[in-house]
Amino acid sequence: MPDLPRRTLGRTGLEVTALGYGAMELRGEPRGPAVSDDDASRILNAVLDSGINFIDTSPDYGNSEEHIGRSIAHRRGEYFLASKCGCIVGAPPAPAGQRNPHVFTAENVRAGVEQSLRRMKTDYLDLVQFHISPSRTELEEQGALEELKKLQAEGKVRFLGMSGTLPNLRQHISMGVFDEFQIPYSALEREHEAAIAEAAAAGAGIVIRGGVARGAPAEWDRARQGLPVKDRWEGAKLDDLLNGMSRMEFTLRFTLSLPELATTIVGTRNPAHLQENLDAAAKGPLPADVYDEAKRRLADAGSKPE
Repeated sequence: MPDLPRRTLGRTGLEVTALGYGAMELRGEPRGPAVSDDDASRILNAVLDSGINFIDTSPDYGNSEEHIGRSIAHRRGEYFLASKCGCIVGAPPAPAGQRNPHVFTAENVRAGVEQSLRRMKTDYLDLVQFHISPSRTELEEQGALEELKKLQAEGKVRFLGMSGTLPNLRQHISMGVFDEFQIPYSALEREHEAAIAEAAAAGAGIVIRGGVARGAPAEWDRARQGLPVKDRWEGAKLDDLLNGMSRMEFTLRFTLSLPELATTIVGTRNPAHLQENLDAAAKGPLPADVYDEAKRRLADAGSKPE
């Protein structure tokens, strides 16, 4: 199996594999399909056996953190572990299709980090990210940001991050306190491309989410800015550029072509799908001429930076 390429996660200095693993797929019911302990252990150990060394999760992701703790805590030295904060500790999962509530108080941030440490059977988290892109006012008025800094000083958190989106993302960048940003991006949803470049120029590491799923046919009925993403693919005539690639491989390699990217997190419960992602990622970015032509066509079809 070829080694996955590694990139530096900004000023954290962490050398992460360009393909990371997003553990949301292990959340289980009621927000997703049931996931047994055996199935979770199988996929998580396959992730580590493949060489992937970056795992992202959240208290919002149902049973995900518990699965990580049960299945791979004994292999803790093999991976960087990222979770999130702001999720209400003790709140039941919201019904499918609804967003879990979040509270950005010092007390809830500390309780959430302590809970994640217990669930994942670890003494520290490499990265804790504020969830759902709260405003600077929300971060500061009830001490959430300062509490996360205290947890960092205590050695329970190594680096501070933000799972951010526009319009608050540029405000987050200007604050200068975040070591990493997790940002949605794919060929069909390039709205954050300029903000990603700004964050990277400020020294932050860039983690991309949605780099494959947003290009998958199952996602194509969802509209973005009034335009279904399938219309962007078809309007850009990207099938003409595949040259034997699947659409999944093309969208993943397009994401990996983003110069600022350190890693893109891709989730699955299926070992066969994991292998498909690994095979595509091992091929690296798209050829430069294909990438440039794809960006030109996508911009004409409506997928371009804001």
